[in-house]
Amino acid sequence: MHHIEPNCESHQDYKGIYNERSTGVFNGKVVVDKEAQKTNAYQKSNNVLLSDKATINAKPQLEIFADDVKCSHGCTIGQLDDDALFYMQQRGIPEKEGRALLMFAFANTVLESVKIPEVKQRIARIIANKLNVQIGFDL
Repeated sequence: MHHIEPNCESHQDYKGIYNERSTGVFNGKVVVDKEAQKTNAYQKSNNVLLSDKATINAKPQLEIFADDVKCSHGCTIGQLDDDALFYMQQRGIPEKEGRALLMFAFANTVLESVKIPEVKQRIARIIANKLNVQIGFDL
C-alpha cells in the first residue's frame, strides 16, 4: 500500500492457515509519503500452523516519511486452541468439525468485511469446501 495523499486510510488483514508441509509468505509493506499527513494505516498478519512441518515467513513493514500519522503493524503465529477443541468434543461436536469451526472462526473476521451477501455466502462455501466439512457455514 502506497499512500501519496493526505487523509487516507488503509487496513490490511491477512490470515493464513497452513497444514502438512505447506509454507506461507507474507511480505506486506505500507509506504506513507511526506505529503500523506493524517494517514491512518493498519497492517496485520495472523497465521495458524496445523502441523509441525508447516511454516510461515511473515514480514510486515512500514515506511513512514510523514510526521502526523497513525500507523501500526503486527504479526502472530500460533496453533488451534486444544482447550476449545476439547470443549466442543465434550458437547458432541466431532474433532474434524470442531477443528473446522475453529479455523472458520479464525478466518471469519476477514469474511465479516465483505458487504455483498451473495459474495459472502459464496466465500463461506469455498471455505467450508477447503476445510472439507459439511456443517453449513451459511451467513
